[in-house]
Amino acid sequence: MTYNGYSARIEYDDEDQILFGRIAAIQDVVGFHADSVEDLRAAFHEAFDDYVQTCAAVGKEPQKPFSGKVMFRVAPEVHRRAAIRAEMEGKSLNQWAEEVLDRASA
Repeated sequence: MTYNGYSARIEYDDEDQILFGRIAAIQDVVGFHADSVEDLRAAFHEAFDDYVQTCAAVGKEPQKPFSGKVMFRVAPEVHRRAAIRAEMEGKSLNQWAEEVLDRASA
């Protein structure tokens, strides 16, 4: 489920028999729930709109889901092999890694 460039992580609570979700990929916790998919979509939109309004009221920018910057650690041997592979393909390590991640996540 997406809205205004943000995605929602949706789950089902069998005990309460409700769908619930939260905006994914941000640290601020913005949750919502409903009994049906249609109502859940409306609750997501309402929760997002409330989040944006609350941020504006307190003078804070809403968090963006992704910046495009990825930093992670890998074993030195993996780093070496990736750098060599990128060089052999005539690409920077960033270009090569973006292509590999794009293919793996598609």
